[in-house]
Amino acid sequence: MSAEKSRFVWFDLMTTDAQAAKQFYSEIMGWTAQPWQGGGYDLWLAGDQPVGGMVELDAAERKAGTRPHWNGFVSTSDIEETTRMAKELGGKILSPIQDIPEVGKFASIEDPQGARFSVLQGRESAGAPTPDALGHYGWSELNTTDWKSAWKFYSALFGWVKTASMDMGEEFGEYFMFGVDSQRSLGGMSNAAKMMKEPAHWLHYANVRSVDESVKAIAAKGGKVLNGPMDVPGGDRIAQCKDPRGGYFAIFSRGKR
Repeated sequence: MSAEKSRFVWFDLMTTDAQAAKQFYSEIMGWTAQPWQGGGYDLWLAGDQPVGGMVELDAAERKAGTRPHWNGFVSTSDIEETTRMAKELGGKILSPIQDIPEVGKFASIEDPQGARFSVLQGRESAGAPTPDALGHYGWSELNTTDWKSAWKFYSALFGWVKTASMDMGEEFGEYFMFGVDSQRSLGGMSNAAKMMKEPAHWLHYANVRSVDESVKAIAAKGGKVLNGPMDVPGGDRIAQCKDPRGGYFAIFSRGKR
């Protein structure tokens, strides 16, 4: 797959109260919500650029125990081959390939450690992230139980390459970073889920003007700050949070370059 592909390009919020979520995330991220194709699904806009969407969990999903969560979509040029490879590599296809009118095709996958994500085959420009722009996503983090095994899965599936790694100490272990090429890291992975005693999951970071100001708004609007604010190597500042419905998300603000 080319460097233009194999990136997280779209982010969906599955929630139990779309109206409340609109108010919360508009305050925190500066997004606006716009109905898409007659309702039932809203687009998140950063300025005039779509960065993701939102839909309410239906009754069957709630009954099955599906909790509010964010889902990231990785772009692929051949969704049939990607889903075939994912299964061959030990992943599970949670939903078969489906068409999205005027957009493309998508499928949902669970990796061998249990973290869920989706793949999207569509227009090259659809949802293309601008990592440094306010309201856009610039980092995707896999909190898992065996990152080395997870890395074998994702590097084979998407062609990701190692960009860097850091030793985070005896308790946390190694933090491994990846990208579509060796020039820029697009995300990281570690055994944080094992340490936190939580299921493996992806956590996506959106760019805000000031993490410190945003965490004040998160608390005031009924959300929770789970970790941070804190500085990270490179001069950026981050916080890991939970929205009022229980959906996990993360924010960062760029340091001086």
